Amino acid sequence: MKLFVGLGNPGKEYEKTRHNIGFDVIDRLSGKLNIPLDQAKFKGVFGMGRVDGEKVFLLKPLTYMNLSGESIRPLMDYYDIDTEDLAVIYDDLDLPPGKIRLRQKGSAGGHNGIKSTIAHTGTQEFSRIRVGIGRPEGGMKVTDYVLGRFTAEEQKVMDEAADRSADACIDWIRKPFLEVMNQYNQS
Repeated sequence: MKLFVGLGNPGKEYEKTRHNIGFDVIDRLSGKLNIPLDQAKFKGVFGMGRVDGEKVFLLKPLTYMNLSGESIRPLMDYYDIDTEDLAVIYDDLDLPPGKIRLRQKGSAGGHNGIKSTIAHTGTQEFSRIRVGIGRPEGGMKVTDYVLGRFTAEEQKVMDEAADRSADACIDWIRKPFLEVMNQYNQS
């Protein structure tokens, strides 16, 4: 069993913002795996299906970023999903735009969606796919930056990053996360 959670904020005003790259990855994964996000429950939208005999869940919490764990924990409890089967996909200011990094565990690193996930799962030991969005330049506030949209040039790079992130998720269904991490962290 695998649960992929993409972090973001609900609502039209947040669509295609830097902070919503996790949602974008889940949307791509939904299309690639033919698992529609057709259920509204657990304070989120989710879908489930089978891939190579493995049960796969896709979740977009609709709690707003800072409360993501309030959506993740109830779904995990209901379907009896272990944290070792959880991967959370989210934006990362400390990586250049389009760079992805996979990790098996770690701190929240200042990311409120991850802080909430750690608080609600009770552990830092779950897989992550961090998608780089870079840092704001010219004194722009971080909140304005993460809630802003990509430029046309950045969007191309981010579309590629979202595809690579979705591919990493699919690879994890078929092989150990450490192997997938070593493969994708090389590029």
